Amino acid sequence: MRITEAAQRLGTSPRMLRYRDLLGLLPPVREATPAVGRAPSGRTRGHRRFGDDDLAAVAQALRIEHRYDISPAALAFGLKVLTEPGVRADVAELGRRLRRIAPPPARALDFEQERARRLLRLPASGRPAGRGSPVPGGGASGTQGR
Repeated sequence: MRITEAAQRLGTSPRMLRYRDLLGLLPPVREATPAVGRAPSGRTRGHRRFGDDDLAAVAQALRIEHRYDISPAALAFGLKVLTEPGVRADVAELGRRLRRIAPPPARALDFEQERARRLLRLPASGRPAGRGSPVPGGGASGTQGR
């Protein structure tokens, strides 16, 4: 179906569907319209056809926006945070600085440091054991059975 019919079914306007397309909130077009050319943005010119899956995706986006009282742009940014690791890291760092996201527990870091020491056979002091150090499990004086 064409955009006007899709908009009517969704209870929105064709202009809003075009805006959502620019934000990346519509599924990608599966087939280009042949011999129509390209727009300056690089997208294929022509008339987009909406299938049932497209309508279902837009309807879900509308429900999310309504439920959480957010704009289409905010939803598009949320998707960007979920799909781009660099953006996710930046937003997480901001959340920690604003104290809305707890820092990683220190115990996890301590566990990882202890694990690394065991793998490297380092004592708790963090310095490599010397040649004269006692062997773990051996006697403290080095003389056994006297």
